Amino acid sequence: MSDCSYAILGTGALGGFYGAKLQKAGLNVHFLLKSDYEHVSKFGLVVESKDGDFTLRQVNAYNNVEEMPQCDVVVVALKTTQNHLLPQMLPPVVKDDGVVLVLQNGLAVEEEVANIVGNASIIGGLCFLCSNKVGAGHIRHLDYGQITLGGYASGYDPTGITDKMRQIANDLKSAGISIELAEDLLLGRWKKLVWNIPYNGLSVILNARTDELMSYIHTHKLVEQLMYEVAAASKSCGRIIPDSFIQTMLDYTVKMQPYRTSMKIDYDERRPMEVEAIFGNPLRKARSSGVDLPQISCIYQQLKFLDEMRRVGERENA
Repeated sequence: MSDCSYAILGTGALGGFYGAKLQKAGLNVHFLLKSDYEHVSKFGLVVESKDGDFTLRQVNAYNNVEEMPQCDVVVVALKTTQNHLLPQMLPPVVKDDGVVLVLQNGLAVEEEVANIVGNASIIGGLCFLCSNKVGAGHIRHLDYGQITLGGYASGYDPTGITDKMRQIANDLKSAGISIELAEDLLLGRWKKLVWNIPYNGLSVILNARTDELMSYIHTHKLVEQLMYEVAAASKSCGRIIPDSFIQTMLDYTVKMQPYRTSMKIDYDERRPMEVEAIFGNPLRKARSSGVDLPQISCIYQQLKFLDEMRRVGERENA
């Protein structure tokens, strides 16, 4: 375990879980919060987990990024719908030679960070985690938890395994988090979309949990078809996803606990959905290479409609 300090930007189901695990392992962690700030400042963080429940009675909690110390590793765990805040949030907490670890869904998210930070290294993290925030400072971890780390370079050229990746991986492993190191971040991002695109999209459109989508032959087949479209998009970027990986994702989802996806939770809670990062960016990337994704495009259009209709309703009720 290193003496690195960590800043968690976005202490929700994902950032709160991984940040709490790091602090429990003895690392120096600082948490940025919004609505939960007062509660967490007084009572700490509670994690219910299939790997064992624990409570952190005292945490370094902040509601203003300007009050946070500069940290060696800054973890971006916000939803991508909040990325417009990053130009104000990142510079005060990132050291010149520090690392920004981007734990977000979708494609091209590291490019946004690279346009903000200067000499900091950027690492992308693909999280296969079933976790929900069920109350103020209260996180429920249902299943899985592995993170795949990959280094970012301009144009998503493969970086190989860097020393900074290994150092962060060792810290995460010391916290009991399963880690895989990837030489090619772009391939890792497309692999994550193999799961995210079908389950996030269909869970909203069909009002279904993952187990329900996998229990019926027609939705099971639709999930599989969407996965193969993601693989076709990945191939258009020169990254090959084998059929065996698609089967592995299907098998994992059949075995996991019934799960309401993050996009479904956002929709149910009337929050903006990560439509552009998860659907729009991959669609545009594939189209720029001359590849059409008809089924993914159909879901994208439906999600944009649902997102816009909710915003219209909120404006009318304001």
